[in-house]
Amino acid sequence: MKRIYYNMSLSAIICCVSLAFCACASSGAPGWTRNPYSVYDKQTDVAVVGVAGNRQDAEKKAFANLVAYFGQSVKVDEKLIESYKEAERKGITTSFGSTDFDSAIVIAAGMDSLVGAEISDVWDDGKGSVYAVAVLNKAKAIQTYSNLVTTNKEMIDKLVKIPEKNKNTLDGFARYKFASTVADINITYGNLLSQLGAPEFAKGLRNGDDYRLESFNITKLIPVGIVVKNDKSDRIKDTFAKVFSDLGFRSGGNNSRYVLNVKIVTSPVNMPDSPYKWIRIELSANLTDTGYRGTVLLPYSFNSREGHSTQANAENAAYLEAERKIKEEYKDILSNYLSNLLPQK
Repeated sequence: MKRIYYNMSLSAIICCVSLAFCACASSGAPGWTRNPYSVYDKQTDVAVVGVAGNRQDAEKKAFANLVAYFGQSVKVDEKLIESYKEAERKGITTSFGSTDFDSAIVIAAGMDSLVGAEISDVWDDGKGSVYAVAVLNKAKAIQTYSNLVTTNKEMIDKLVKIPEKNKNTLDGFARYKFASTVADINITYGNLLSQLGAPEFAKGLRNGDDYRLESFNITKLIPVGIVVKNDKSDRIKDTFAKVFSDLGFRSGGNNSRYVLNVKIVTSPVNMPDSPYKWIRIELSANLTDTGYRGTVLLPYSFNSREGHSTQANAENAAYLEAERKIKEEYKDILSNYLSNLLPQK
């Protein structure tokens, strides 16, 4: 479910909490339940209260209110988080200089809390409401997030620092694409640092769109050879070529590193009770990296049975069905593969 976050000022949050719950709080309620800055120093800390029916929910609400205080600009898109988490699981982030501590930070930043934030106190009013106060120490947060910005900038530099001969490859594409993810995450950290009073750490940060554009430019320089066995007037070859060109790739060329090997097998199907002639078509298409031990990067296959008044017409119908399936399915499959492609270690 998509979360919706509201950009509220700290004073608005405090006001809402005070108005909603001051009548319920007994005379023995801690002062921070109505105004956290009666206890915490506004110059050194950011403190926000959350209220719920139990302690666990109250603490979650306090962390969420703390994020809301800084606004939407410090939220990390969930897709970026998933990409980063997958890279961390596969050891990609570590190989480019990140650490488990860094991945913990990025994951937390995409949730309803901020790294370094703590639940400082909890109070149960005995009437069904539990209060929790989340506190973020500004100095510690600035140190934590500025260090992370530096680490991420170093990771980006390592990702895109590759020989020119290796740039226009799918690994080069994946490097720039993942660099865009890290850059977008860094922008959110820069926004947080600016709001914490340290805008100097946000200066010079490149937007992820810069690296995304470069990754797209790389695809335009990668030729994909397409070899089809048992084609009919290049119909299947042209259909696959259109899919690759729609995603920015060039097709054809001699000695292409990336080759789509397509094999088509057709065979008659005996159906005695049918007045039609039937043909079964089986198609397999393997995107292969010939420069990396002939590795199959993306397999694809399907089969179908088509009937018509004559065997020739049935075979033509089978090829028409193959074209339709490729147009409707393969583009999404290839696009999804590229979206989830990570750089090699």
